[in-house]
This record gives sequence, C-alpha cells and structure tokens, in this order.
Amino acid sequence: MARYAAFLRGVSPMNAKMPELKKCFESAGFSDVRTLLSSGNVVFTARAASPPSLERRAEAAMKARLGESFLTIVRPVEALREILARDPYRSWRLAPNAKRIVTFLRRRATFDLSLPIALDGARILSLAGGEVFSAYVPGPRGPVFMSLIERTFGKEVTTRTWDTVRKVAA
Repeated sequence: MARYAAFLRGVSPMNAKMPELKKCFESAGFSDVRTLLSSGNVVFTARAASPPSLERRAEAAMKARLGESFLTIVRPVEALREILARDPYRSWRLAPNAKRIVTFLRRRATFDLSLPIALDGARILSLAGGEVFSAYVPGPRGPVFMSLIERTFGKEVTTRTWDTVRKVAA
C-alpha cells in the first residue's frame, strides 16, 4: 500500500464540501482518506498504481456521488517529500515577500521552454518532471501567475503554495 496526494482543480468551500470529497475517495476504494484545507487536497492510501489510473478512479467516484468531478492530479506523497527536500527555489534570488507556487501538470510538458518566463511580477522559474516552480510578488493586478501558467501549460494543471505542499506531504 502506498500513500498518495490528490490535488483537485477549482475546488473551494463554495462548490465542494470536504466531507463529501472524503466520501467520494472512500467510495473509490481508497483508505485512510483525509482532506486538508478547503481547496481540494486529499491524501489517501491505495495499492500501488499509476497516477493516471488513480486520477480516473477518483474522478469517476466524484461524478457518481456529486454529479460532477474536478480535474484530479495525483502524486505519491514520497515524491512530494523529495521535491521539498530538493527545494528548487534554493538557487533563485526571490524577494522577501515573494510567494512560492508549485503547479502540478496533468501530463508532463512535451515542449522545450526557455526559462525563466516573467509577467507582471510573476516568474516561472523551473520545470522538473510534472511540476512547475514559480514565484510571484503580490500586486494590485491579483494572481497574474495563473494567467502566465495557463498560457504556458494549458488548463490541465492545478497550483498550490509551497506551504500547502509541505502540509500535504507531512
């Protein structure tokens, strides 16, 4: 049995209740299910399987129980711990008030990028496997980093703060 984290795109307390999401994951056959925060983070135990197969199971269970599903991106918790230990932000000079963001790609990027890419205080710093590491300085235009990420990688992504990734991996 392995421990996994599911990051759901577009979840908020307004459109999904965490106890219901927990029940969805349990109905998919996952055990030791817990949700973190109210933004669609679910940690669970399952037999070792590929992330895409776990994503399909979770999305099917949400569709069956809720009548809709949220784009789900699964990572082994151990892989998240390795990312945290590696700290891809260490080599970048970031402003003291910069927010560190991790974007999880549904599928690895299959194109070359010249990084960093910047837009209005947001920078895509690096890409490693299926994760994109960005930083932004909060400003009056709001979260411009999402525009930059979606323009670069599309919408089959979901983003979390570095602190949220740390909590999920704990």
